[in-house]
Amino acid sequence: MKYAICNETFQDWPFEKAFAFARETGYTGIEVAPFTLASSATEVTAEQRETVKQQIKDAGLECVGLHWLLAKTEGFYLTTPDETVRQRTGDYLKELAKLCRDLDGSIMVLGSPQQRNLLEGVSHEQGMTYAAEAIKSAMPVLEDCGVTLALEPLGRAEGDFLNTAASGVELAQMVDSPNCRLHLDVKAMSDEDKPIADIIRESKDWTAHFHANDPNLLGPGMGEVEFDPIFAALKETGYNGWTSVEVFRYEPGIETICEESMRYMREVEARV
Repeated sequence: MKYAICNETFQDWPFEKAFAFARETGYTGIEVAPFTLASSATEVTAEQRETVKQQIKDAGLECVGLHWLLAKTEGFYLTTPDETVRQRTGDYLKELAKLCRDLDGSIMVLGSPQQRNLLEGVSHEQGMTYAAEAIKSAMPVLEDCGVTLALEPLGRAEGDFLNTAASGVELAQMVDSPNCRLHLDVKAMSDEDKPIADIIRESKDWTAHFHANDPNLLGPGMGEVEFDPIFAALKETGYNGWTSVEVFRYEPGIETICEESMRYMREVEARV
């Protein structure tokens, strides 16, 4: 398996230190949250893009791509009835695709529940139509940049739109582009009413990216979720993309999170 880790895990560490430690721990990929570079993708200069790309390479890592695409931004929304806002959101996805390409990344994970939860008076069906429209408008640029948009279903605690892998596949089908696929996240799948391994098998033809974590917001193996059937299903379905560690709590310490997640994933991979 190819293991990566999300760069915001390292919080205030300088990029050189964070990337070097990730590689020392065994990760070979780094996934970048745009807000760790600037408040907007358009504010990341050409010089900064080149510098970060080189820092990743110098550490012996590959850039997976971007996630938390709309976090800490304003003025964007996927499911709004406001056509102008949807168009602005699609245009920003284009800018993110260029940033992803410039860092040598190829995946953009679209979660961002605060910019997609259903507004008052908007049905789920309408929300799907609006989101598909906004995403479709960006796809020619993503395709040109060689970037895949991976739609991320999230659990019900985080929002009321796109709560299942099946709905993520449905939205990808509506967008109808080879560069719009599905992202699977262990924490999110834990909220579904079926075994995670079954979701992986059912989604195998659409899955472009994978996040390893736990519903307790820590890394794989740091909670109650057993990863043996999960990794077995990934292996069975021929998944060959990145398995990227994403956490939301940092109390154990950055080093512990990185090391324990890697240790556990390697142990599970060896068993299955």
